Amino acid sequence: MSISLSSLILLPIWINMAQIQQGGPDEKEKTTALKDLLSRIDLDELMKKDEPPLDFPDTLEGFEYAFNEKGQLRHIKTGEPFVFNYREDLHRWNQKRYEALGEIITKYVYELLEKDCNLKKISIPVDATESEPKSFIYMSEDALTNPQKLMVLIHGSGVVRAGQWARRLIINEDLDSGTQIPFIKRAVDEGYGVIVLNPNENYIEVEKPKIHVQSSSDSSDEPAEKRERKDKVSKETKKRRDFYEKYRNPQREKEMMQLYIRENGSPEEHAIYVWDHFIAKSAAENVFFVAHSYGGLAFVELMIQREADVKNKVTAVALTDSVHNVWHQEAGKTIREWMRENCCNWVSSSEPLDTSVESMLPDCPRVSAEAESPYAYGLVSNS
Repeated sequence: MSISLSSLILLPIWINMAQIQQGGPDEKEKTTALKDLLSRIDLDELMKKDEPPLDFPDTLEGFEYAFNEKGQLRHIKTGEPFVFNYREDLHRWNQKRYEALGEIITKYVYELLEKDCNLKKISIPVDATESEPKSFIYMSEDALTNPQKLMVLIHGSGVVRAGQWARRLIINEDLDSGTQIPFIKRAVDEGYGVIVLNPNENYIEVEKPKIHVQSSSDSSDEPAEKRERKDKVSKETKKRRDFYEKYRNPQREKEMMQLYIRENGSPEEHAIYVWDHFIAKSAAENVFFVAHSYGGLAFVELMIQREADVKNKVTAVALTDSVHNVWHQEAGKTIREWMRENCCNWVSSSEPLDTSVESMLPDCPRVSAEAESPYAYGLVSNS
């Protein structure tokens, strides 16, 4: 049986507790002090002492993985699929490794959008200063000038970014299942302009600035002896704090703060912003949306905020496992009626494809996607 470092650290305390509890009333004060000490120890954080360093490669090659000709992620040497539990009994470390790989895949998909799909990366806000936080979307060359039709893609919530439906499917299945690339290529082949939204890119993270506390010794009005006592107490306090920090945050992970992107601080804000600055200005006579999960909620919010404009410009909406709720979002009767005529929600179901699925909401029809992942199907209209 293996014993972790954290267990060895706590073992003397537990033993001491047991010995004290066997003593008389005089030992109550010590017992209380030890209990207080134990209550302030974060065992989850302490367990991090057993972890290997959180230093991961920044390329697929560094992870020894690559996408094969079928778009499947495979180990370069063994040909095996990705293994999450790379190290047993280290779930947090394995999760951090998975997240690091996910960030690399996000950049890889961006490259595919630009190189394989010929989309352009457009920075937003459109009038951003050089110093302020920025996001971006992707557009085809003719997105704003195509006079006939425009396809707009919105993914769901979570870690996914522009061009992705589900990171899990990209890693465990293939690129066709987990990315929007098949939709984009088919849309382009059928003469659509394309805009790919990026609704989860709402902020940038920067390291928190360190707070410098002015030393008490800077106060020249205090007697020297008093300043020395204060400095001694301050040094002892810092020593204890640093000792505790070693266990609270042994990996010395940086403390980050979020700087939100102007007018794009949420998926709903992002959808409205892209509508106002791009989609509404496009030349396309017919605009089509494909929105997955939370993307469906963002589209309904867009309708609520820009109802007349959306009705005038949007021809049809394909939702996939949309989580919108017309009651909670307070969508009016005219919006619900429009959705019944112009929207369809493909949902996860074992029923045959396009079989009607009962819904409690009085908005758009729900039909079966005949799959666990409805966005794995090509829902791009032939019209």
